[in-house]
Amino acid sequence: MDQNPEKIVIVVQARMSSTRLPGKVLKPILGKSLLSRMIERLQMIRHQATIIIATSDAEQDDIIETEANAIGVPCFRGSLSNCLDRHYQAGKKYNADVVIKIPSDCPLIDPRIIDQVLDFYLQHTGEYDFVNNLHPATWPDGNDVEIMTMACIEKAWKEASRPLELEHTTPYIWENPDKFRIANISWPAGLDYSMSHRFTIDYPEDYEFINRVYEELYPAKHDFSCDDILKLLDEKPEIYQINAGYAGVNWYRNHLGELKTVSEKQTRTIPGGGV
Repeated sequence: MDQNPEKIVIVVQARMSSTRLPGKVLKPILGKSLLSRMIERLQMIRHQATIIIATSDAEQDDIIETEANAIGVPCFRGSLSNCLDRHYQAGKKYNADVVIKIPSDCPLIDPRIIDQVLDFYLQHTGEYDFVNNLHPATWPDGNDVEIMTMACIEKAWKEASRPLELEHTTPYIWENPDKFRIANISWPAGLDYSMSHRFTIDYPEDYEFINRVYEELYPAKHDFSCDDILKLLDEKPEIYQINAGYAGVNWYRNHLGELKTVSEKQTRTIPGGGV
């Protein structure tokens, strides 16, 4: 494992109250919770980092803390709706120099992609406040990596005020490139699958897709990669079709009028007109 001069804290935000798929983070994947499987993948990165599960202080999320204890990962509890505050307070508590935001709905995230974005940040230490792979995104949805210095997240914490900025943690940063030094890392393959391939979980079809990918790949290769998943989907296109109808659906669709840097081309509406 690579040693880092700065203390890196990976904050995995998790809650039980998903409106579209309640309790999704604790759904079973090969005998363990989805959250546990995701933490397992985060622990595969080359770099030394402290992994924290950050949940809310609502009673319904007591079970998340119980699961964190069972996994052996520290749990931080904070605001339910203000995830920016939750990330900032977690970073402070664990003496972070750098906070990496990884949402808990990315159980297929490739640790190699995290390392790639982190490599760039560490090779340019002091040059950037925020390094990510989402603006614009190129990898399949569900490989979200956002790295920010504590100074960066503190500035956002002090200045952000709109509900979407508080709920989604980082919009104030990437919407204000004049206030922050920002770098975006694109897929070296030169491809863009961000709107065509969906490796995240928000709907029952996503869970079915993720479960199937694990069943196909995990027994032979625990650290299967993004490329391994894409190869599987080429070989068995019926797996791709499980949640293909939701490809490109993301939270941007509800805030197009509020976001300066996001266009209609970066999101789709839900099939059948759902929410």
